[in-house]
Amino acid sequence: MNKRVLLILNPCSGQKAGKRYLADVVEIFCRAGFTTTVFTTLAAGDGCQITARHAADHDLVVCMGGDGTFNEVVSGMIASGANVPIGYIPCGSTNDFASSVGLSKKLLKAAQDIVDGVPQTFDVGLFGDRHFTYIASFGAFTRASYDTPQSLKNMLGHLAYVLSGIQDLFAIKSKHLRVETEDATFEGDYLFGAISNSTSVAGILTLNPEYVDMNDGLLELLLIRKPRNPLELEECIRCLQKQRYNSPMLTFHSASRLKIIAPADMPWTLDGERQEGREEIEISNLHSAIQLILPAKASNNALPSEKR
Repeated sequence: MNKRVLLILNPCSGQKAGKRYLADVVEIFCRAGFTTTVFTTLAAGDGCQITARHAADHDLVVCMGGDGTFNEVVSGMIASGANVPIGYIPCGSTNDFASSVGLSKKLLKAAQDIVDGVPQTFDVGLFGDRHFTYIASFGAFTRASYDTPQSLKNMLGHLAYVLSGIQDLFAIKSKHLRVETEDATFEGDYLFGAISNSTSVAGILTLNPEYVDMNDGLLELLLIRKPRNPLELEECIRCLQKQRYNSPMLTFHSASRLKIIAPADMPWTLDGERQEGREEIEISNLHSAIQLILPAKASNNALPSEKR
């Protein structure tokens, strides 16, 4: 009996490459012995609903879209209770999560890697009642992930360079927060903050991989205080560049559960999508919540050309 794959395509992701390569991707799964059922998303939330309804009837669920679509597929998988392996063919505008786990940016290579790859368990974050696969962030620059045109997104580098390049940095308003974890409490005025399960934070900062394990039951908290003068700004930039977090300007801590008291009108971004704020937020780690297929170390399969 053929294995069954549920392929969920967001036809509007990124440069719409998913639509152009859909037939070739389906052929790759057919050659591997899969019967493929394709659904396309038409509106926000469709990926979650499709996955929740149909995942249990398939042996594999494949997301073909950006990090937002992948977030929906993960949310739908958890809602279904099926825990079917998930394959991810990244074709969005930034693909931060895909990059952090080493997925190919070439669509056909990513599809073949799913066929040849191995499932690995990953943690998922829970922000109130909404899931996030790699980040929940607030403050300066987080609007860029859901508010900035693609041409400008491509110009953003590490957070250190963003900080150093903004002339009116000291005019940006900080946010007062209180963060409570199992073993520590942090309170202050912060320019930027993130709770993540990835080495890539908001697409503009890379965490030291020595401190990040995406399946250890913990989330990483990073808080950046607002610099009061050029010396503090210089220190902040230097520490971020060197991935050292022992500065008074930075707070870095790992925790499985966090309670955050924040301004109710402060917006967040979850996996690149806007999330309305609230005064009290519970954030937790769902340990080993999903199975994601990662590439095998080597694959000699020949693929069709992607020059289109």
